[in-house]
Amino acid sequence: MSSSKRIIAVVDDDSRLLESLENLLESAGYAVRTFSSPRALLRAGLADLDCLITDIGMPEMDGFQLRDTVGKSRPDLPIFMVTGRHEIADHPGKAALATTLFRKPIDGRLLLAAVEKTLSG
Repeated sequence: MSSSKRIIAVVDDDSRLLESLENLLESAGYAVRTFSSPRALLRAGLADLDCLITDIGMPEMDGFQLRDTVGKSRPDLPIFMVTGRHEIADHPGKAALATTLFRKPIDGRLLLAAVEKTLSG
């Protein structure tokens, strides 16, 4: 990793998960920006982000819609998706739509390894 911190945005409507992922990612040396909704992320902007982690099941705009919206302006931005709905995670077509799809509860070691691999590649 370079001397400047990589910036990871995390979007989830569950404040406990936001705090947990923020702590995990910061402990690994990343700068983290958390958002309680996709619209809050989009208002803040995407220009300086190195990675996005988003929940799938959120009101108003789900994670797939967010991924599609982000892809229009930042098609190169790595996106990791998380879900507590195992039927989504088990659907092969849906899983292929994200860089990586994680089931809740998230295994922090696997998420960190995937983020590091993606950002170092």
